[in-house]
Amino acid sequence: MSRAQLALRVSDLEASVTFYSKLFGTEPAKRREGYANFAITEPPLKLVLIEGEPGQETRLDHLGVEVEATEQVTAATTRLKDAGLATFEENDTSCCYALQDKVWVHGPGKEPWEVYVVKADAETLGKSADPNTASDACCSTTHTAEATQAADSCACDS
Repeated sequence: MSRAQLALRVSDLEASVTFYSKLFGTEPAKRREGYANFAITEPPLKLVLIEGEPGQETRLDHLGVEVEATEQVTAATTRLKDAGLATFEENDTSCCYALQDKVWVHGPGKEPWEVYVVKADAETLGKSADPNTASDACCSTTHTAEATQAADSCACDS
């Protein structure tokens, strides 16, 4: 089963966990410092909450599609590249308290999308491979300068 992922950066993690637990009628599947995720069956959704700065409005961090196997990430990478989209691959990366393989692309409005598989649990939030990110958190909204430049020059609006 694959499912859509919505990752939000929230200023009050506890209030957000309480709200989304009530909204979806379920508790988080994973809770760590500054992080929570919900594995919602109906609708099939992975809702990720990443603690942001106090007082800031909730904002989109990134979007994604969670798949079951690395082979599906590899197939998505090939499909996206064949479609002319700039991709950025991360394999065996620690992100969101999980060991993952993933591929990133940016939509026409520069919204970041990932196709990823969770391979195992991890003890740390992780760090993005992005040298342009000031945060130590994974799942950032920007990725390497090369991927950003490639995304800027691709025909993303087709």
